[in-house]
Amino acid sequence: MLVYAKLLLTAFFWGGTFIAGRVVSRSMDPYAAAFLRFAIASVFLLGLILIKEGKLVSISLKQLFFVILLGMTGVFAYNIFFFSGLHTVVAGRASIIIALNPIAISILSSIIFKEKLTVLKLFGILISVTGALVVITFGDLSSIFSDPIGKGELFIFGCVVSWVSYSLIGKMVMSNLSPLVSVAYSALAGAIALSVPAFTRGMADVIIGYSAEEWISLFYLGFFGTVLGFYWYYQALNTVGPMKSSVFINFVPVSAIILAMVLLNEPVTVSLLVGAALVLSGVLLTNFSGLLVTWLKKRL
Repeated sequence: MLVYAKLLLTAFFWGGTFIAGRVVSRSMDPYAAAFLRFAIASVFLLGLILIKEGKLVSISLKQLFFVILLGMTGVFAYNIFFFSGLHTVVAGRASIIIALNPIAISILSSIIFKEKLTVLKLFGILISVTGALVVITFGDLSSIFSDPIGKGELFIFGCVVSWVSYSLIGKMVMSNLSPLVSVAYSALAGAIALSVPAFTRGMADVIIGYSAEEWISLFYLGFFGTVLGFYWYYQALNTVGPMKSSVFINFVPVSAIILAMVLLNEPVTVSLLVGAALVLSGVLLTNFSGLLVTWLKKRL
């Protein structure tokens, strides 16, 4: 049960990244924001490895190739798309698109890793995604189609492609590397890749002018959104698999709305309660459908 508690907390941390991301994307270059996020994260992650292992873990050339691939998908590409998209797209609309992640990951996991996608699991995923959409649209699902798709939305779709790739590649990588080493080295690889455009676009000239609010947001993105979020998500991938882990992503928009209420004093709405209940039901059905079937068989 601990793995599910960590996944739930991860979803809440990631919900907060949309708020922090909006803060830094208002005036900060997307490459600079992404680089600083993962530079901060890399320091903590490498420190964790030193504490747990006593030294930095060596990896083979083959493992290095996959670690770099992780860094280029889940770190470099995802964050460029993320910050570029949030520059023009509000957090709620971005969350709608991000809600496609669990469906894509579940379908591909069933194809690549032969994870069994039962009717109950598929139904649970659809219920969970519907709940996320209810929360984001305040109960008016038709509003999803009211605004045209622009460049910002396309960037957020890029986040989906990047994260699906990162999740599926990560599952393969962790057959030889621990979740901590996989996340730490991929974060470092992504940060190194991001440093090139960040510095060539003048980050060194403006970094001293960043506000306290921007630095706090960057720390949140680096530590809570990356160190804890990525590490716990990868632990779950290794333990319960991509399908069961990814459905928790549907809690992200719910947590984003809750955090907005706490930070911005927005009221609790009926759509939030209904949507949260649907997300929770979908998550439970996806992760524990086997137990439900066994219980029903015993009763019938």
